[in-house]
Amino acid sequence: MAKILPGETDIYAITDAGLSLGRPLEEVVSALLGAGVRIVQYREKKLKAGAMLEECRLLRRLTSEAGACFIVNDHIDIAMLVGADGVHVGQEDLPVPEVRRLVGPDMIVGLSTHMPEHAREARGLGADYIGVGPIFATNTKEDVVDPVGYEYLDWISRNADLPFVAIGGIKRHNIAEVARHGARCCSLVSELVGAPDIRARVEEVRKAMREGLAG
Repeated sequence: MAKILPGETDIYAITDAGLSLGRPLEEVVSALLGAGVRIVQYREKKLKAGAMLEECRLLRRLTSEAGACFIVNDHIDIAMLVGADGVHVGQEDLPVPEVRRLVGPDMIVGLSTHMPEHAREARGLGADYIGVGPIFATNTKEDVVDPVGYEYLDWISRNADLPFVAIGGIKRHNIAEVARHGARCCSLVSELVGAPDIRARVEEVRKAMREGLAG
């Protein structure tokens, strides 16, 4: 298993077939991995379970070959069936202690958080890392909570006792500022999978993030 956590790498990519310019999942993820992305989360809400299982088997193979970490969003059963490195759940999904009972001690469990209370509880619940956001408004996820802005990110940067990834509406034009507020790992969806040249976009995003961290 490639147990790579946010903070050990800078970019956390999330799939979205509807934003991938009609390209096959294999092409998109291969480009991400070829650009050095080391965490890939599978998040597809509109497919039947059988189709998701087959796609996750494909991504398990691709990420294993690349030595990258493979996370499945929400679908704990599929994550277990394909031997994913981890699973990510939200505040209204199965509780983290129950997820941990299912997946065992070795699988990574990530938890979305939107306020300090969520973050304070995460370690005790058994999470390995937390998602922090949405920093900005985003259209890539339905039923999303209101943006938390920089205030929560600033609090996390000072107080977090778990690795964290900033998420929600992060793009080339704002990632430097997100990094300046303490994010060492950022999650991007449309900015990466919707780029005509994914490898070039990853490098552009990394460059902007480095500039933010340096500033």
